[in-house]
Amino acid sequence: MSPNAPALALTIAGSEATGGAGAQADLKTFQELGVFGIVNLTCIVSFDPKDSWNHRFVPVDQQVIADQLEATVAAYGPQSGAPSILETVKIGMLGSPDTIGTVETALKNAAFKHVVLDPVLICKGQEPGHALDTDQALKAQILPLATFVTPNHFEAESLSGLKINTVEDLKAAARRIHEISGAAVLAKGGVRLEGPDAVDVFFDGDTLEVLSAPKEGEVAVSGAGCSLAAAVTAELAKGATTLEAARTAKAFVTEGIRNRVSSGAPFTALWQGGAGR
Repeated sequence: MSPNAPALALTIAGSEATGGAGAQADLKTFQELGVFGIVNLTCIVSFDPKDSWNHRFVPVDQQVIADQLEATVAAYGPQSGAPSILETVKIGMLGSPDTIGTVETALKNAAFKHVVLDPVLICKGQEPGHALDTDQALKAQILPLATFVTPNHFEAESLSGLKINTVEDLKAAARRIHEISGAAVLAKGGVRLEGPDAVDVFFDGDTLEVLSAPKEGEVAVSGAGCSLAAAVTAELAKGATTLEAARTAKAFVTEGIRNRVSSGAPFTALWQGGAGR
């Protein structure tokens, strides 16, 4: 890397129209942590204020997704001649088996050093068909390619097959997800576990560490999961170890939640820039 060239990070994710999560959160996180951020969009999500703020989901055409990935790798990949080489990618919202297949092919062709997966699972158990097919494809096709996984409470239960009610349960789930994937794991308890602290568990096969910070409210904040995975991605791009990246990401998200932004929507959004203001 040129001494004056910033580290690079790519996010393959969806656009979230209110700016709190998705690719918008990823780019802001990259910028705050001193990394040149690149976005390849997979879908556009717009909450519907006329329908209890439920998701409206529009996928990006598969050829357009493939074109974005092709252009990004040509510009910054190993054969590009760029002063900084793109080796680090975050995977966010994919949303369909077709998109998962397109991204799987791109990941295999690009052979990134770091693949950080925020395993966005959309099936809560009552939606057979598309949602279940999407989640199964994500587990079968993208999870094995990940080097670092950041599941939230629900996703950790789904990936591990374990019920998580305590920190010890969260530790067991992190170990299990590592066994399944081979990836480093940052399993998030967040506000879901009882007690005064938001607790996450890191495990990479050797080191198990509990990351804890006082809860900032008792309700989940939009963009926290996206920003955590993006912060891990940024730190890995700069050369941090997986444990260092997890620690920095935890502190970054805690500060962003403390400085969260309210709106007319029935949720608040993490502010990545809050720490410096």
